[in-house]
Amino acid sequence: MKSYKKYLMSGVALLTAFSLAACGNDTKENSGGSSSDGEKTLTVSVDGDSYKEYIESIKGDFEKENDAKVNVVVMAMTDQADALALDGPAGTGPDVFITPYDRVGSMGSQGHLAEVTTQPEGITDAESKLVTFDGKQYGTPFVIETLVGYYNKDLINEMPTDFSGVEALTSDSKYAFESESGKNTAFLAKWTDFYYSYGLIAGYGGYAFGEDGTDPSDIGLNNEGTIDSIKYAKTWYDQWPKGMQDVTGSGDFITEMFTTGKTAVVIDGPWMAATYKEAGVNYGVGAIPTLPNGEKYAAFGGGKAWVASSYAKDPELAAKWLEYVGNSDNATKFFEDLNEIPANTIAREAVPADNELAQAVIANFENASPMPNIQQMAEVWDGGQYLMFDAVSGSKTPEESAEDTVKTIKESIEQKY
Repeated sequence: MKSYKKYLMSGVALLTAFSLAACGNDTKENSGGSSSDGEKTLTVSVDGDSYKEYIESIKGDFEKENDAKVNVVVMAMTDQADALALDGPAGTGPDVFITPYDRVGSMGSQGHLAEVTTQPEGITDAESKLVTFDGKQYGTPFVIETLVGYYNKDLINEMPTDFSGVEALTSDSKYAFESESGKNTAFLAKWTDFYYSYGLIAGYGGYAFGEDGTDPSDIGLNNEGTIDSIKYAKTWYDQWPKGMQDVTGSGDFITEMFTTGKTAVVIDGPWMAATYKEAGVNYGVGAIPTLPNGEKYAAFGGGKAWVASSYAKDPELAAKWLEYVGNSDNATKFFEDLNEIPANTIAREAVPADNELAQAVIANFENASPMPNIQQMAEVWDGGQYLMFDAVSGSKTPEESAEDTVKTIKESIEQKY
């Protein structure tokens, strides 16, 4: 194991770095804090056994430096986030845990997360925005992820740099979909799924919320840019097989086409690489082609953060953990162990140049749209699910679909918030 540089803040600074809910100090029992023999303990919750193995491999130095014991428990990230509101006040929740960026704002604004005023070296303002809500930071960025472009090296030599190159592939008869005349599968993307289509929408100038995703009163999913993006998507759906309009099944269809050598280019997540490798696809990974308007595909930039519970009995120890686990050495080891892209920019510099997948994630993240982390984003996920489908299926015009989508989102927000 590599030696680790320590970026631990002083105790005084750490105490001021966290704003804790009062009930966190009043619980009779807590998974963190001091044990009966006076030894400090910290309970760390992670998502899966591979994460647990990683924490077990790095916790030794932290335990020695802080005269503390780190206990590691495994719980799914979303389950952990959901449980905190009850487990935290009851004293049964973890002191620190990993959570998706889009859950940070809501948990922080509700008082469940401790505020953080400093970040490890290597975390820039761009990454800090992922854990910032209403001007306050509620965690340490840990992992970045976004959509990437995959291409079949047995079919084309390289990823097209722009969509004119992608469009040119459709004239090749080898991509013709035999069971449907006039249809082709040269390029496929699951644009009936709002998560996948958002990069197209944002590239054309549409947006979920204004003020960098923080203003729910400003919804930009019915502006001119969004409508233009829907119209462009429809040009593809007009030439794709009917199965591509299946909201739930199109993902499997795309995977089948790409793994059987019938599709040259797809847009998907880094999590699909293992499936393609297992299927024996000679694939490459790169930047998603530039859009017809000359702009970059601005897919959601997401990932995971380390956060500290506001109910932790020892806030100083919890703060030290966030600083420790997020430093560049530990972030580098995390990439080496789990091949997930670290948020720490110093650690990202250590990613091998020949790791196509990792470099593609890093390159596409540069153009990504930070995923809003406010509570109202839940209504965008629900309301936006038929934004593309209603238009590309022909049941509504692009303008009608966009207007109806925004109306639905606004009504849901007004009712719930």
